[in-house]
Amino acid sequence: MRSRAASINRRDILIASGRYPLPPRPGVVPLSDGAGEVAAVGGAVAGFGVGDRVTASYWPRWISGPLRPDLVDQLGCTVDGWLAEYVVLDAGSAVKVPGHLTWAQAAGLPCAGVTAWNAVTRSGALRAGQTVLTLGTGDVSLFAAQFAKLMGCRVIATTSSDVKAKRLRELGVDEVVDYVRDPQWSKTVRQLTGGAGADLVVETQGPATFGQSLRAASTYAQICLLWVVSQEPAALTITEEDLAGSLATIRREFVGNRSDLEAMCRAVAASGMRPVVDRAFGFDSAAEAFRSYRDEDSFGKVVIEI
Repeated sequence: MRSRAASINRRDILIASGRYPLPPRPGVVPLSDGAGEVAAVGGAVAGFGVGDRVTASYWPRWISGPLRPDLVDQLGCTVDGWLAEYVVLDAGSAVKVPGHLTWAQAAGLPCAGVTAWNAVTRSGALRAGQTVLTLGTGDVSLFAAQFAKLMGCRVIATTSSDVKAKRLRELGVDEVVDYVRDPQWSKTVRQLTGGAGADLVVETQGPATFGQSLRAASTYAQICLLWVVSQEPAALTITEEDLAGSLATIRREFVGNRSDLEAMCRAVAASGMRPVVDRAFGFDSAAEAFRSYRDEDSFGKVVIEI
């Protein structure tokens, strides 16, 4: 596989800093997300040919069904990832990318894209016309907003930046709430929904925000928790006020399997959706890209073009 682009996720920073829960293999090639073109195929490979544009599942051996302990290998952690000029993939992990995407756009699909896809679609309960609440402008939140709009949902997003609020609206977000100017933003979300609350909350910023997410949610809402490792251990606290009148279902997602990636790619191809790319670096500037992702604010994926 000739790698054309790779993208950075927060888990890659955690791996590099020694804070990721799954110990990486010593000397592993970084980055779970990337896209490239097939340079050669093994004799037993079917369904792929030289020149095909592909990406690969975050969990290369998890094809479908529940995640089992024997399938926990991850690209860029226990298995070599995409930050190389050429990579070797098992055909079982490979998925063709939508033809309308650039390499940079395709490179951001496997981790943040699939996580957001499953956050929005996994329960099967979300319907067109319902309301989805996303928090902030991280990669998963942006993907979730885009997927929710594809499903015909109304999207409310939070941010503290006027510039980002404008870009969220350009992305199709219906309402934007400034969580700094409006510290009780859950009340505003309820006002914007006529008192009903959001039908799905994609909770990416907890535990501190969880109470308000619960208060912003409708009675039978889905709340999808997508937290990552924090700088300091934090406890989840739920008050009686948070729970008052709530029969919400709380669930977790951790990316998804190859079948999820395939389903998401079909939706992206059919809709013409384009993932948001913030900035790109050259292969020789990979270390700078890591520092930029870690230290600088972004709106969309940080990509390394190869």
